[in-house]
Amino acid sequence: MNEKIIDTFHINKPIIGMLHLNGFTPENVHDLAKREIELMYANGVDAVLVENYYGNADDCAWALEYLQSQYKDYVYGVNILGNSELAFQLANEYGAAFIQIDSVCGHLTPKKDEILSRELAGLRENSSAFLLGGVRFKYQPVKSGRTVEEDLLIGKYRCNAVVVTGSATGESTDIEKIKLFREVLGNFPLIVGAGMNDENCREQISIADGAIIGTFFKQNGETHNPVDSQRVKRLMTIVKEVRDNDYTHSKY
Repeated sequence: MNEKIIDTFHINKPIIGMLHLNGFTPENVHDLAKREIELMYANGVDAVLVENYYGNADDCAWALEYLQSQYKDYVYGVNILGNSELAFQLANEYGAAFIQIDSVCGHLTPKKDEILSRELAGLRENSSAFLLGGVRFKYQPVKSGRTVEEDLLIGKYRCNAVVVTGSATGESTDIEKIKLFREVLGNFPLIVGAGMNDENCREQISIADGAIIGTFFKQNGETHNPVDSQRVKRLMTIVKEVRDNDYTHSKY
């Protein structure tokens, strides 16, 4: 069990459900968000991650305020795509326990990477939020000029947990990539950030320390659809079995 993860999420191998903020009007976005938050928490998801995947920053602020007022005893976080500074600002303002940044290392040239390192250090100094940071993340280029091992060892100093993904949203993260990240990172927290489903969940979550799930939880496994409670239940049942059997990644 990873104590750093448990301190933030209050459980071993947490499952974080994505709130994509889909909808055609602000009212529609808010109504759907309320239903999806309730469905995910009620069916065992350990935390909700608010993201402007479809909605905008204002929708994220609304969702975080709603979570703070209606679910203050639950764990929730935020990812503002393309604006890490705003993510930290909103997390501080609305009591989010964690923040996700899609890429903290590997995607920039060395000169720009130095700037990012300083910026992240400054943001983290002024926030108590647990930072999930992607390395070799989906859709991101590799411009560091370093090996993946080097990027991982640098990345772990820029976040509290590394997020590993495949190449696209909803696409399964290759098990060999997860094992490589685990081997390089040792006991440092590792989160699977894309493509976990009821078929690969048992193997992946046995190695990793948690997962972020969006697409699989949606009706028919389509990202633009609303959350399907039966899909949430099905996956959480598997996760609970893994927890109960106390799987660890020591054999890897």
